[in-house]
Amino acid sequence: MLEKIEATHDRIKSTINQTPVMTSTILNNLTNADCFLKLENFQKTGSFKFRGAFNAVSSLSLEQKERGVTTHSSGNHAQALSLAAKMAGVKAVVVMPENAPKIKVEATKSYGAEVVFCGTKPNDREQTTQELIDEFGYTLVHSSNEINIIYGQSTATYELIKEVGMLDYVFAPCGGGGLLSGTAIATKALCPNAKVIGVEPKNADDAYRSFRDGKIYPSINPNTIADGLRTSLGSNTFRIICENVDDIITISEEQIVDAMEFLWSRMKLVIEPSGAVSLAGVLSKQIDLKSKKVGIVISGGNVDLTSFFEKIRKKIT
Repeated sequence: MLEKIEATHDRIKSTINQTPVMTSTILNNLTNADCFLKLENFQKTGSFKFRGAFNAVSSLSLEQKERGVTTHSSGNHAQALSLAAKMAGVKAVVVMPENAPKIKVEATKSYGAEVVFCGTKPNDREQTTQELIDEFGYTLVHSSNEINIIYGQSTATYELIKEVGMLDYVFAPCGGGGLLSGTAIATKALCPNAKVIGVEPKNADDAYRSFRDGKIYPSINPNTIADGLRTSLGSNTFRIICENVDDIITISEEQIVDAMEFLWSRMKLVIEPSGAVSLAGVLSKQIDLKSKKVGIVISGGNVDLTSFFEKIRKKIT
């Protein structure tokens, strides 16, 4: 496992950003622990997703590259795959729901992808994507369940541990499970005794329930501010999580906002709700971290600040 993680890192390290690790005296005092935040908001396209997307595109055969790739996403994966494909000279077609935020649609297009819109019903994305695959022969690059995606995401924690040394705990958010799976395999490969904790919103707790009961529960109409964590586990992510993750905890919407506020105000970091979930899990104090060395994966910082700046502009006119 470690050899594959290292091979993946070697493949992508010259292209990805080796993101910074930050500490906070205030955070350490609050938790009675030594906390190290891996800041994937500084990754290309603003989230960890670029690691997996670039690894997946780089791993395609020549024939697959010539045909192009596709995916369905309204968020960070859409942008990450678009840029990864552009850098590799590969055509990318991204399926997005017709009600996707305009700013995310424009960002995806700006990275070079063709956007195809679909309906807003639960199966519309998959159906439209499959129709494109059937007609044009595109290769599907799933946002979380593909093995090359998972190993790409593992490089964030690989870098973290290589930089700060052995850890006692590592916290990561969980939606589709790609980041948590990658975090888990990297942690167990480098720090076998460390505990991996997944963190999920209570309002989107399908992974928590799936982990608890040993069977996959789909995510159905989750109502959480952490929009990047509304997806369901896949077959690969579920298996890896069950084998390597020590626990999954849940946090409230208020705790997510509190963690965002801490990151913005105390550490001057613009972090999206999904990216703050791992810190919210630490700050919830569900796990005693006294005197422990703790890694926290901050997954991204793609926040729509349009209305924020519109309010400021109104004040100065």
